Amino acid sequence: MADDAGAIVATGDYNGHVGLGVKCSKEVATAICGVIILAKLPTVPVQRGYLGVKISKPHTIPCKVTGHCGSVLVHIIPAPRGTGMVSAPVPKKLLMMAGIDDCYTSARGCTATLGNF
Repeated sequence: MADDAGAIVATGDYNGHVGLGVKCSKEVATAICGVIILAKLPTVPVQRGYLGVKISKPHTIPCKVTGHCGSVLVHIIPAPRGTGMVSAPVPKKLLMMAGIDDCYTSARGCTATLGNF
């Protein structure tokens, strides 16, 4: 509906778990309260790995990953320790919440639409 207010929330423990929630409601406050609960419920584990020497904790993703939603196509590529996040702000926040410290990302399509991105 055109009159509904929508909210998107991501949650994470910065240690390998992340959740995402989407909700629409007539009022903004109701949408935000509901989406926080929805984001915490379907928390999923994120597999982390190493690139190079297996010292200390896992810092990156184990292999190249590609995903798409709508017109947006996102590639996530593992990076060596100390590289940091080479990414746009939105995927950078999600990957940090998942506990990924080092990776490269590339996005194609209409990335201005946050629902797709």
